[in-house]
Amino acid sequence: MRANRTAVALLWAASAPLVIAQQTPENPGQSANPPAAVEPANPNSEVPVPGQPGEIQDKRVFGVLPNYRTADGTLPFRPITTHEKFHIAMKDTFDYPSYILAGVFAGISQVNDTNPSFGQGMRGFARRYASSVADQDLGNFMTEAVLPSLLRQDPRYFRKVNGSIKSRLLYAVTRVAVAKTDQGNWTFNASEVLGNGVVASIGNAYYPDSVGFGPTMQRMFTQIGTDALSQVMKEFWPDIKRNWLHKRDGNVPVAPGE
Repeated sequence: MRANRTAVALLWAASAPLVIAQQTPENPGQSANPPAAVEPANPNSEVPVPGQPGEIQDKRVFGVLPNYRTADGTLPFRPITTHEKFHIAMKDTFDYPSYILAGVFAGISQVNDTNPSFGQGMRGFARRYASSVADQDLGNFMTEAVLPSLLRQDPRYFRKVNGSIKSRLLYAVTRVAVAKTDQGNWTFNASEVLGNGVVASIGNAYYPDSVGFGPTMQRMFTQIGTDALSQVMKEFWPDIKRNWLHKRDGNVPVAPGE
């Protein structure tokens, strides 16, 4: 998700640790209620993990956030090709919930009269919607496909999986500044920073009320911050799904033919 999504992403991210904190009773050997039955995974809601044959994951976090570039960081690193990077960007970009959310955020922007030169009514809404979609689509391709291919960086988010909530939260947030190379080494995440900088600069062409260095930097850091929050949700979503919603975690090995 791109610019103007910080508020909703923050609510989701803030809820994750709280939900996880409630999953363990004070006495591990006792429970007020018997555990709920574990529901089988729905194959239609899961996709293979790029670069990790035999692994599957949810298509969407909380049913709305595209989740096509999340990988398990505890497994041996396997590089992905340029074709796979563009495939990830396409899946993230053209997943239908993102366009529904773009309409929601365009409506919020209209109510707040953000970029007043867009006007009101259907014409104003259409311009806000188009701008939101442009931020989203350009951002996905620049940070997940174009720059990672040019800079030989891996666009995937590698979940920490283990450790305390605090350590995993810090890890997830800082991955916008740190990425893996195609060789599996950690490096500065130039694809994220430069990619969002390029998109924010392009935004000067369709945000007439927010032109210049200051507004451009604000858009760039808003997008980076939103990506950081989305990674927090991706880090904790399997825990929430498994321990709170009592559903099978999609990020597990699957035998061939299962």
